[in-house]
Amino acid sequence: MEPAIRQALRDGEKLGLRYALQIPQVAASGWTGSRSGRLAGSSIDFQDYREYQPGDDLRFIDWGIYARTDRLTVKLFREEVTPHLDLILDGSRSMNLTDTAKANAVAQLAALLATSAANAQCTQAVWLSGEGFQRLPNDTLTPSAWDKLELDSKRTPEQSFEILPPKFRRLGVRVLVSDLLWPGEPLQILRRLRDGAAALFVIQLLARDDATPPEHGNLRVVDSETGDESEIYIDSSIAKQYTENLAQLQQSWSDACRQCGAHMTTLIAEDLENSLSELESMQLLVPA
Repeated sequence: MEPAIRQALRDGEKLGLRYALQIPQVAASGWTGSRSGRLAGSSIDFQDYREYQPGDDLRFIDWGIYARTDRLTVKLFREEVTPHLDLILDGSRSMNLTDTAKANAVAQLAALLATSAANAQCTQAVWLSGEGFQRLPNDTLTPSAWDKLELDSKRTPEQSFEILPPKFRRLGVRVLVSDLLWPGEPLQILRRLRDGAAALFVIQLLARDDATPPEHGNLRVVDSETGDESEIYIDSSIAKQYTENLAQLQQSWSDACRQCGAHMTTLIAEDLENSLSELESMQLLVPA
C-alpha cells in the first residue's frame, strides 16, 4: 500500500476520534455486545442459525452442523447486541486520479468513519470493490493497521456486485463512498445496498477537477477504467455541458436515494476536513 495512503489512514483515524457514528434505533443487530435489542445476541436464549461470515466469533460455530454438511454455521442468541457498520468503498481507478487528493481522501474518510464507529461501540467491515467485493485485510482493527487499500480496479462497483456481492450484516449501517461517475441505473444498486440495512448513506467524493473542469484549453483525457487516451479542446460550451451532465447525474442519484430512504451528500476531496459538518447534517456523525 502506498505510503501516502497509509498516512491518510492515520490522519483519518485521528480526525475520527472527534466523532461517533450515529446509530439508528433499529440498528441493534449483532450477536455480541453491550446493547440490548430484539434480534440475536449472546444470552443463553437460542434464536436461530445463519451462515458464517468472516469476522464472526468462532465460539458460536455449530461444529456438529459443519461435520454433517461441511458448511460453517453460527448460532444466534437473543438479547445482547452490537450495532455494525458496513463501509463500501469504490475501488475503481476513477477514485485515484493523478494530481488530485482523491485517493488520499478515500482513505482518510474511510478511517474517520471506522474510528467513529468504534467510538459508538460498533463492529465494522470494510468492503472494497474490484473483481467482486472483498474485505480489506485487518479491517476489524484500527485503520492504521489496514492493508491493501488499492484503488486500481477497471470495474465499477455495480459490475463488482454482479461478480461477488458483499455479505452485509443484517440491520447494519451501510455507507457507500464513491464518485458515482459510472453509467448505470442508481436505483438498482441502491436497492441492493439498502436491502436489510438499518440505514444507508451515500457519500459522493469528487476531486475538485471532477466538479469544476477548466473552461478553456487542450486536455489529454484518460479513461480511468480502460486506459484509453484522447485529446479534447475544452471551451465554455463543453464545460457547460459537462456541468449540466454532472448535475443531472447527481439528481438521478438523489432521486433514487429518496425512493430507497437513503441519505446522500457530495464532498470535495481537496476540502474534506472543512466539509465534515455535512456528515453531521445528514445524521451520520455526532461529536464524540
